[in-house]
Amino acid sequence: MPRPRRRLVSTCIGSVTAGLLATGAALAAPEENRAEDSGIAMGAYLDYGPNGVARIRQLSRWLGGKDIRVGHTYLPGDQWAGIEGRVSFLEDWARWRLADDDRMFVLNVPMQARNEARVSDQQVGRLIRAGARGLYDEHFRRLAERLVSLGVPDTVIVLGWEMNGVTYTHRCRPDPANWKVYWRRIVDVMRTVPGQKFKFDFAPNRGTDAIGWTKCYPGDDHVDIIGMDSYDQDPGQTFDDQISQPYGLQKHVDFARAHRKAISYPEWGLFRRGDNPEYMRRMLRWIEQNKPLYHTITDYCPHGVWQCKQNPESTKVFRSALTPAVPVPVTPTPVVPTPVVPTPVVPTPVVPTPVVPTPVVPTPQIPTPDVPTPQIPTPQVPTPQVPTPQVPTPQVPTPAVPTPQVPTPQVPTPQVPTPLPEPSTTEPSPVVPSPEVPTPVGPSPSPLEPEPEPSPEVPEPGTPSPAVPKPSPTAPPPVGPAPVTPGPAVPKPEPTPAKPLPQPQQPPLNSMQWCVPINFGEWLSKLVGKQSVCVKIDLGEDFGFWPF
Repeated sequence: MPRPRRRLVSTCIGSVTAGLLATGAALAAPEENRAEDSGIAMGAYLDYGPNGVARIRQLSRWLGGKDIRVGHTYLPGDQWAGIEGRVSFLEDWARWRLADDDRMFVLNVPMQARNEARVSDQQVGRLIRAGARGLYDEHFRRLAERLVSLGVPDTVIVLGWEMNGVTYTHRCRPDPANWKVYWRRIVDVMRTVPGQKFKFDFAPNRGTDAIGWTKCYPGDDHVDIIGMDSYDQDPGQTFDDQISQPYGLQKHVDFARAHRKAISYPEWGLFRRGDNPEYMRRMLRWIEQNKPLYHTITDYCPHGVWQCKQNPESTKVFRSALTPAVPVPVTPTPVVPTPVVPTPVVPTPVVPTPVVPTPVVPTPQIPTPDVPTPQIPTPQVPTPQVPTPQVPTPQVPTPAVPTPQVPTPQVPTPQVPTPLPEPSTTEPSPVVPSPEVPTPVGPSPSPLEPEPEPSPEVPEPGTPSPAVPKPSPTAPPPVGPAPVTPGPAVPKPEPTPAKPLPQPQQPPLNSMQWCVPINFGEWLSKLVGKQSVCVKIDLGEDFGFWPF
């Protein structure tokens, strides 16, 4: 009985051994054909926000599964809020970084607000000195706290990049000495935040540009990586020129080695010379030879090779160099399956665990004593009676207005000379003056035509004539006897119709009448009106001298 058991065990052991050997061969075969991994972390700037994060996977597929280990973005430099990290896309990059421990997050951080506003050198100098005095420390402290809170305390900070140029407000040339003080102050502030593990990358432009970049280097204690942004543009016509020029690629490598710092290429790509496959080939070879900590190509037009379609020849070079070698397919050795005899399963009896009831201890109810609330009587405050003062009404005497006494004028009776008879049979007619008619005040009524029948009543001597409205200032008539000829009746301008005048009596024949106006002065004339004295002489028919 034991022999069949030993044969089965031997068969199983042999089958398992053969399977392991075949599997090991299958796993080891691709390593022999895979290109050696240089260990250089590679990435690309694809977009600043969530789109940049999503495109990393697409770029990896385009490169045949190449591991894109570096995610690269920039903080906006127009306002301090952006420099403090108060932007939502940092959360997307933090999630990408935390998904794999082997990944690296690179963040470009401006040193000044209005970073691309073309600020003058004089103003930039003032801003640099303000930063060196610590005026902007709080902004960078907040940024460090934000990154630590997002779980990315080991972010690579590319601080004040391309400081040797003229583009950005955080440039170095206006005041290199204080610029270095400002850089060191920022690093010190960010390193004081608990939990931080930041690496600070000093990354100038290739070449001299506005100032030799070594004159802006802040010191080994405040720099972890020495980077360089290098595009296919002047200075240097060829790639060899870019290597050997002052402050060029070779100077960069030598300077970093002398200071025992790692190097990087945060930005590189095509530019002024268009689609240049030779530059692409030489730059990739340079990176492979000098082993930077990381490099990220700027992948948008005109610099890029994946999202930018205007550089097809350079795209071929880039894709060929970075796509991993395709492994040779391995033909697996067929494995003959060994029949497996099932082992019978003996059920284990289940012993129920007795349930011990937990005694319930009642909680005693303690009555709450009712404490009576004392009634505090409200004191009655009597309202004081304020007597109302009796104010006497003043008696105002009514002034007596005296009535002016108007004196009655004494009208002298004129002496009428007795006319002497003339021997002549005819007597000249006296000149009768025309009476002055006052101009009525108000609407000018049409003058009434005199009626032939009625004649105005001739007043008796000594009887004052009716008051006539005073006309506009005119010269008074001459004083003296004058015959009066009755004139037409002028109606008054009152709106009510005038009363009909009584028919005057016909004067007796052979009669004469003289009227003399009397002037009492302006004030008295307003009271009594104009008055005149008339003298009537009756020459009857018995008068012997009357010619008619």
